[in-house]
Amino acid sequence: MDFQQRYLEYKERVDRYLLEAVGQTRPRSLYKPVTYVLAGGGKRIRSILVLLACEAVGAPAERALHAGAGIEILHNFTLVHDDIMDNAPSRRGRPTVHTKWDEHTAILVGDELLALAYRILLRTESSRIRDIAAVFTEGVVEVCEGQAYDKEFERRASVSVEEYLLMIRKKTGMMVAAATEIGALVGGGTEAEVQALKSYGELVGRAFQIQDDLLDVVGDEKKFGKSIGSDLREGKKTFLLLDALRVARGKDRQFLKKVLSNGRATKAVVRECRRIFHETGAIDAAGRRIEADIAEAKGHLQNLKPSEARDMLFWFTDMLLNRQY
Repeated sequence: MDFQQRYLEYKERVDRYLLEAVGQTRPRSLYKPVTYVLAGGGKRIRSILVLLACEAVGAPAERALHAGAGIEILHNFTLVHDDIMDNAPSRRGRPTVHTKWDEHTAILVGDELLALAYRILLRTESSRIRDIAAVFTEGVVEVCEGQAYDKEFERRASVSVEEYLLMIRKKTGMMVAAATEIGALVGGGTEAEVQALKSYGELVGRAFQIQDDLLDVVGDEKKFGKSIGSDLREGKKTFLLLDALRVARGKDRQFLKKVLSNGRATKAVVRECRRIFHETGAIDAAGRRIEADIAEAKGHLQNLKPSEARDMLFWFTDMLLNRQY
């Protein structure tokens, strides 16, 4: 089985669904930017995980297509509002909604995407739709809490690694966990299968976010889609920064504490941080944390019956681990 080709086929299926999902064009001031967001591409990780989780418990992926599209639209809702809060000028190489239009439009577009996500999720035919909707709703609550922590941490001079891990568990991990849990529920998985896939998703989500932190320092800028060091320049407390602070001494420690308290790092500060991250072993620590989470996530997959879908989840996990953008 060519998993790469299968992934691209699933992605195309989701992309096509999203382009047809809106079904309305008026008022144009709302639906033009909504369509713009949904046509923006991306890896469609969460939606494809919904499909694969459904297959992994023995049901056809098609059964979970509504839920997968709902998760993807929900994810895009969070991005539109995040971009406003971060004052981000671009996303995936295109102007953000508040840049291309204005903030009022972007807020309304985000609200509409949230409503569309529920509308499409609820097209799912399942005797467990109440449980599915509950997981979906809890995902919204968790990601909002995670975003609140993220913004709060930008204003705080001191943040622990443990606090950071809590934040990314809520902001990133729980949404991925919701995708795999919902896929298992739609597919009629057993309680053990649902729990295994939920745990898998949470770990993959956390690893994905830490890898994002890592790529922000060592990634290929052209492939990554944003300038290297942008997290530090935006005042973000990343795993690398917080881990380095635990180890750094002398001038390096004072430098990092100043970065933490001031935020909004310049390019020169980013370069110096990168040096300190290398010398303190923070970059290696991030790599070890990612590998440990991925290994544990794969352990949860072992609790599923052998199948092509389970094999593809193993492949998908490795693909995320080895990504360069």
